[in-house]
Amino acid sequence: MTIEKRTRVHAFRDDSLGEHDAVGLAEAIRRREVSPAEAARDAVARLRAVGELHAVQTPLDPPELRGGTDGVFAGVPTLIKDNTDYAGLPTGHGSAAFTPRPARRHAPFVRQFLSTGVTVLGKSRLPEFGFSPATEYEDAEPVRNPWHTGYSAGGSSGGAAALVAAGAVPLAHANDGGGSIRIPAACCGLVGLKPTRGRVVANDQSRRLPLDIVADGVVTRTVRDSAAFLAAAERYRRDPKLPPVGLVEGPSDRRLRIGFLLDSPNGVRCDDDTRAAVTGTADTLRRLGHTVEPVGMDLDPRFTEDFLTYWGMLSFLLGATGRTLGADFDRHRMDGLSRGLREEYLKRWRDTPGVVRRLRRTREAYAAAFRGLDLVLTPVLAHTTPPIGHLRPDVPYPVLVGRILEYVAYTPVDNVVGTPSLSLPSGRTTAEGLPVGVLLSGRPGSERTLLEAAFALEAERPFRRVQDV
Repeated sequence: MTIEKRTRVHAFRDDSLGEHDAVGLAEAIRRREVSPAEAARDAVARLRAVGELHAVQTPLDPPELRGGTDGVFAGVPTLIKDNTDYAGLPTGHGSAAFTPRPARRHAPFVRQFLSTGVTVLGKSRLPEFGFSPATEYEDAEPVRNPWHTGYSAGGSSGGAAALVAAGAVPLAHANDGGGSIRIPAACCGLVGLKPTRGRVVANDQSRRLPLDIVADGVVTRTVRDSAAFLAAAERYRRDPKLPPVGLVEGPSDRRLRIGFLLDSPNGVRCDDDTRAAVTGTADTLRRLGHTVEPVGMDLDPRFTEDFLTYWGMLSFLLGATGRTLGADFDRHRMDGLSRGLREEYLKRWRDTPGVVRRLRRTREAYAAAFRGLDLVLTPVLAHTTPPIGHLRPDVPYPVLVGRILEYVAYTPVDNVVGTPSLSLPSGRTTAEGLPVGVLLSGRPGSERTLLEAAFALEAERPFRRVQDV
């Protein structure tokens, strides 16, 4: 495959946003050094400056200024992922199979997100229905990686990650049904936290499924932004079944026992650059006084096939109910990946009860792997960020799904079990200097431990930014 000439794209400049993260910008707004209108104006200019990333789906012009000083992110510009309803804007789900209509009301998570005080500038792009780990299309420009526009920004929250990494906005909404927060965070050098199931408000669609695998959150450039978001979300609504997180502001003195897993439970071996990033992180954790030891995870051998079947069921359901999204919905216009998932599911739909039963039992293997441990360290992905086109949805389905399974070999377990996990930038590829992410995963409700460990790693090995290259 021919890789396009390297182009690095970012929007960092001497304006009201500067190099602030979301917490820093909100502090400047509270001190009246910057107004919400100035921040929104400059963010809109930055979005236009990185237009070649093709990461914005629908701009909201003028932006909806929240105003005042309410919320930890009051006045901070952001975007909503285009699979989540924002009143007055269409929700396209990244699909060409229908013409979306404006949403009548905000989705429950959007109301939670708005409670932080953010200014919404529009919606970010995703691959069709969030099924792909690359934000690419059959008949439209892909979302490109700001570190090198010839490479993928990841998926499914690829538009959000590209814009945050490029400096257009400090943070952006993302969600994750198999890695869709953590994968683009890894590709673009960001922090991506998938919360515990129930930690944030559930979306209407996944709540009706036999197994809710989707969690909403944000992608950020700093650990403190992810921590501030989670604390603010908890103030809006706390799940009484989970231990409170509160505001995590730095590392803990607590010494952790951390499991260390390089090759995935389903037998996929990670590549050399990924191994180097994970082993380097393990060494740093040891220097910080933590115990890091090898661990195994004895998943059902059918886990990968079962998860793929479950995704096929989601594609089938979307095809069957698509007219609720748009009156002209035509499942034959769904892209090659969506159609392939659906067609494969139709061959084995009778296995659905067994698939769901086995996936639910994954929590037993997960709990066994965590016995005596606080966290587990793994790669986010089995190999580094692929070039544009490698995961394009019109690649023949058997080839495409094989490539996906060789790439997304770690993240789905936490979606199935409902446990929190956090992607952190931790290395660079040898050839192109692209970001490589590592994954810290925890027990249900252990976000505080994850964030404390992340703060320590960020302080010890500060994250590289695209503008520093």
